[in-house]
This record gives sequence, C-alpha cells and structure tokens, in this order.
Amino acid sequence: MSELRNDLAALKIERSHHHHQTPKRWPLFLLLPAALFLGGAYFLKFQNRPVEVTTAKVSKSEVSAESVSAANAGAPLLTASGYIVARRKAVVSAKIQGRLSTLRVEEGSRVREGEVIARLEDRDYLAQVERAEAAVQRAQADLAEAQRQARVAEGLTKQQIGTKDTLDAAVSRVSVSEAALRQAKADVEFYRAVLANTEIRAPFSGIVVKKMAEVGESVAPIPPGVNISTASGAIVALADLDTLEVEVDVAESNVAKLGPDQPAEVSAEAFPDRKYKGRLRQVIPTADRTKATVQVKVTILDKDKDLKPEMSARVQFTEKAAPAAARPTGAPPVMQSVVTAPESAIVSRDGKTVAFEILEGRVKARVVEVASRNGGVARIKSGLYGGETLVDAPGKELKDGDPVRVKAN
Repeated sequence: MSELRNDLAALKIERSHHHHQTPKRWPLFLLLPAALFLGGAYFLKFQNRPVEVTTAKVSKSEVSAESVSAANAGAPLLTASGYIVARRKAVVSAKIQGRLSTLRVEEGSRVREGEVIARLEDRDYLAQVERAEAAVQRAQADLAEAQRQARVAEGLTKQQIGTKDTLDAAVSRVSVSEAALRQAKADVEFYRAVLANTEIRAPFSGIVVKKMAEVGESVAPIPPGVNISTASGAIVALADLDTLEVEVDVAESNVAKLGPDQPAEVSAEAFPDRKYKGRLRQVIPTADRTKATVQVKVTILDKDKDLKPEMSARVQFTEKAAPAAARPTGAPPVMQSVVTAPESAIVSRDGKTVAFEILEGRVKARVVEVASRNGGVARIKSGLYGGETLVDAPGKELKDGDPVRVKAN
C-alpha cells in the first residue's frame, strides 16, 4: 500500500506561481450598454438625419391648344407582353429530294437574295441533261433528213415521176420530226431546271437563325401545313431582322382603345434599360376564345442588332397626339395644371431622376420626369402631383427608406 502511495505522489503536478494567469474579461452586463450607446449614436448621426424640406406646387397656367395636345401625347394607355418575331421569315428546303453535298452557311451567317447557300448531289441530273441534249441533236438530224426527202419527193412529183402519196408521206415525216425536236428541246429545259434545283438559294436577304441539316443528310421538299419544328428535310431557317415586330395578346376589353398606327414603346426583357419606338401595324381579325385576347402586331421602328427573334418583350401603347381644334375669337384661354418643384429637390440616383418625398418620418424616392428647367424651378411632367413634402438638396448618402427628421428653423 505504501508503494502505491509513493507512486501516486510521484505523478502529482506542482502548480507554479509563475504560470501565466488568464486575462480578465469584462462582464457582459458592462459591454451591452456600451454597444447600445454606440449603436444609438451611429443611428442618430447617420440615419435619423435632419433635413430641410420644400414643397411640390401645382398651379394653373395658360397654354395653347397645341401644347395641351402635345402634352397628352405619349401618355400610357395600356401594356401588353409578347415575343419579338421577324415579319419576313422562312424555312428553306430543297425543291427536289436529294443528298446534301455542300452547305455554305452557319447560324448567324448573312445571306443575300439569290445567293447559293447549299447544293445537292447532281451527277444523276447532269447525266440526264446530257442525254436530253444528245436527243436534241438526233432530232435535228432526223428533221434535216426528213426535209431532204420531202424536197426530193416534191421534185419528183413536179416531174411527174413520183406520186402525190409519196410526197404527202415525206411532208408528214417532216412534221413528225419537227414535233420530236420540240419535245427533245423541252426535255433539255426540264432537266436543266431539275439540275438548277440542286442549288438552294436564299429567297430574300437575311440572317440564318437555325441550321437544320448537315452535309450528307437527305433533304426533301416540305409541303404546306407541315409543322416545321418536327418536319425533316429542311435545310436552314432564315429571318430578315430588318422586319422585326412584337406579337402581343391584348385583352378583348382593351382592343377598342387601339387605333391605326397607334404609337407604342417597346422594351425587351433582355435589355430593360433600352426603349424602342413602335407603331401598331395590325390587329388580327379574330380572338382567342380560351384566353379572351386578340393578337396585335407592333412594328419596331428603331433598329438594334442585339434584338433577336423569340425574345420576350413588353409593349406600352401611348396616346396619340390629337389635332388641336381652332378656337373662336374671344374664347377663354386653355388652362392646364402645372406641377413644379425647386431644382435643388431633383437629383439623379442610379441613372434615374428622382425626388425624395417625406412620408411618416422616412423618405420615399419618387422617379420623376422633368419637362423643363427655368430659373431654379423644374416643371414636372410625371411622378409628382403637387403638395408633396420633398427633401431640399438631398445628400448623396440619402437613399430610399432612410428615416429623417425635419430640421428646425
């Protein structure tokens, strides 16, 4: 037992007085008030900032009837969604069945009208043309011989050596030979046309948007009414990107709002920051009973190489500028409501023109459209209605949703 005690004593660890002491830690109940104090100071300094305010005003001003019409022009009427399509498009196939021997285009290739874009194997058709041309030469020789015999028979008949039946038979052979020559020449034209069909040409100038066959594949004519997406035998799909338009579905109840050449603004989902001018081209004269909509086609007037068929797009139809009616002499002036705000309250944020309205202690960024600026006053076309309390000269650090307090005078 004594030996066991000695062994345990030898294993005892002596604690040195020079061992490093654990550093003291501040109690949590002391750190929490300090953090709250610092956070509150930051909030008061950077968030609940004092601001000076101004007011958007609305007033009446005398304007011309033409100005009223121009101001109303461009007002949003209705919005619809759809897809960009090429008005002029085609799936190109061969006129005859054959095996593709040459393909000169890829997706994105630009082609001109009449340009050869592909060829079929043509050795058989070349041989047929050569046979037809040989048949023409034989028919020409037969005709020459028949004509010679007819002249001989005619001379003998005049000399009363030959009979009239012999002459008539010779003349008939001439007629048969002439018909045979005409047929041989027609055969040559036919086989040359078939040979020409081995060259597939672009029906119009445009861009290849889809390649649907490769060299070595068999292609064939595509009959009308066949689903192009599932049909085989086509070679390429071609589109004229200069004829891009947007097909949108408009609710039946809104179709009556649209008129001929209705102006529109087009935006593609792929480029939301770009706007394109458009014009109503056609309202399809039938409705979709399942969706209660009518398809409308809008021509894109602005050209952009980045726009592609089948892109999603939105169309906002706008009011047309109505012609101003002539006012009789002595008629009262035309009065129009005008909203104005100090230029100092109108700033730029992320490429947009905005004004910060104060609502319940926070600022709301209002996107505005400025019609004109004059003498430190901005005339507002849209975005404000008058009477809004705005931040005057907002700093660059102010952003939508920040809490503010009105600075005391």
